[in-house]
This record gives sequence, structure tokens and C-alpha cells, in this order.
Amino acid sequence: MSHTFYIAMSYAVSAIVILCLVAWTWLDGRARRQELAELEASGVRRRSAQAKDDAA
Repeated sequence: MSHTFYIAMSYAVSAIVILCLVAWTWLDGRARRQELAELEASGVRRRSAQAKDDAA
């Protein structure tokens, strides 16, 4: 086998790992936004929203 094969495989493995991390981050973000929407629908509010209400 040539060095080119190893270099190409290292780039391929790196690309796969990076794509997996991006997908994981994106899916986790969607899940957290869904959880936040459910909490806000049930009446739980963010602390930052409370501070804005107190200032007004």
C-alpha cells in the first residue's frame, strides 16, 4: 500500500468524525430547544426573562 492510501484514509476518517460531531451537536440542540419549549409551555420561565420583567 502507498502513503497516499494512508493519507486519504486519515482525511476520510477525520471527515467522518467531524460530520458525526456536527450532527450530534445539531440533534442535541434540537432536543434542548424542544425541552425548553415544553418547560415554557408548562409555565416555567427563564431567569433572564424574569430580570427583564423586574426592570420594567
